[in-house]
Amino acid sequence: MQVVLVAVVVVGCAVFAYLSAGRQAEETARRQATAAATAVADSPAVVAAARTRNPTAALQPYAERLRRDAGVDFVVVMAPDGTRWTHPQPSAIGRKYLGHTGPALHGRIFPETHMGVLGPSVRVVAPVRDPRAGGRITALVSSGITIKTISRQLREQVLAVVGVAAAALVLGGAGTYVINARLRRHTHGMNAQELGRMHDYHQAALHAVREGLLMLDGRRRVALINDGGRELLGLSGDAVGRAVTELGLPEPLTEALLASGPRVDELHLTRDRVLVVNSAPVSGGEQRGSVVTLRDHTELQALSGELDSVRGFAEALRSQAHEAANRLHTVVSLIELGRAEEAVTFATAELELAQALTDQVVGAVAEPVLAALLLGKAAQANERGVELTLTPDSRIDDGVLPPGLPARDLVTVLGNLLDNAIDAAAPGPEHAPAEPPQVRVSARADGGELLLRVADNGPGVAAEAAEEIFRRGWSTKQGAAGRGLGLALVRQAVRRNSGTVTLDRAAEGGARFTVRLPLRTGATA
Repeated sequence: MQVVLVAVVVVGCAVFAYLSAGRQAEETARRQATAAATAVADSPAVVAAARTRNPTAALQPYAERLRRDAGVDFVVVMAPDGTRWTHPQPSAIGRKYLGHTGPALHGRIFPETHMGVLGPSVRVVAPVRDPRAGGRITALVSSGITIKTISRQLREQVLAVVGVAAAALVLGGAGTYVINARLRRHTHGMNAQELGRMHDYHQAALHAVREGLLMLDGRRRVALINDGGRELLGLSGDAVGRAVTELGLPEPLTEALLASGPRVDELHLTRDRVLVVNSAPVSGGEQRGSVVTLRDHTELQALSGELDSVRGFAEALRSQAHEAANRLHTVVSLIELGRAEEAVTFATAELELAQALTDQVVGAVAEPVLAALLLGKAAQANERGVELTLTPDSRIDDGVLPPGLPARDLVTVLGNLLDNAIDAAAPGPEHAPAEPPQVRVSARADGGELLLRVADNGPGVAAEAAEEIFRRGWSTKQGAAGRGLGLALVRQAVRRNSGTVTLDRAAEGGARFTVRLPLRTGATA
């Protein structure tokens, strides 16, 4: 269609140029003939020769010279009755002029196309007036160019037009071929129908996929993003065309999106979500971009944390069952040895110790989720040789926590803080405390806020790392896979509930984390 269109346009232009050239050639010939005829008619030599008995002798050389100079085919000077005095063919001199002379005899210069001795021609006839005879017409002058000459000139112009048209057609065809080949290359050989069908599938897939899909161009601007990507990244409005650095995402996530290399199953935090990020570079074309997929890992991460807690509880219960079996054997052995009083004393002491912690936690923390968490963590701490105690000022009555403060967030915050404190206080190759390992917990609700404070007597955290510790991937245990996410999740949960989390040094010498959450309905941000 493009080639046909180019051909039609070129041929149409050529025909128009041909018709215009033909009209222009006739008009040019008429003007040349008019200029030559009027020049001869106004010549004093012609007027003077018309008075003589033999005008031909004086006028024939003059007319031929003028004909050659003016570029016309003939200049004929004749008597008023039409008898020729001059002619390019001497044999035609003395014969009657073939054409109309009536308008010229009435004093008008007029053009016409007529058949003459030289063939059909475009001619002009002009009157010659003698001033000495009172302006009487004493002769007529006819000048013209034959149609043959005009056709020859037109053929030369037509050849030029045809040459230009052929060149335009060749260039247009070559340009069409090059553009078409490039278009095919960029569209991988697909035609318009196939491209339209692929676009429909593309749009349907974008809206159907629940995972987030983000495509970045070579300048790290958003080229495409689906509904899932907008929701997971918390973007409002149209993000297409904006740079990644302008999206307001956390710095680690922004760095991951800007990375040129591939990323596989990396965990990143936004304000409200935990995302699994995968990215792969796009090769081909002049610029390189990347394709990023986002999966919501928030629920799974919370369930993983709960599962880790359950596993810890199970390990603690298994250890306690083992210890209970040993104590039971001890009691039975004392009874068999006849030492019943010692058996009762031993059993009662163990029961009082376990019941004292339970009574303290249940009496101070009426919120069942937090109470269960503290009891479970106490068992875990005891298994690792760490004493977990609840401060005397701890007090959370039942029903104090508003519905807008999810229990899962409380488990995330307090559970991760306790895990870190137990890890820090527990004896190991990196840390051998001089005092008995201890973790102290404060949990109270008063003054319109919930305060959770966890302190340990471990090695503590350097002051310069007080802010860095909340970044995803930060951990004091280098090389430990899966670490470095707990405190980042703590900060995320605290911010989500419009609270604050701070780190300072505990009186025991270790780290002390303090979380403050407002106790009001709709606390979530």
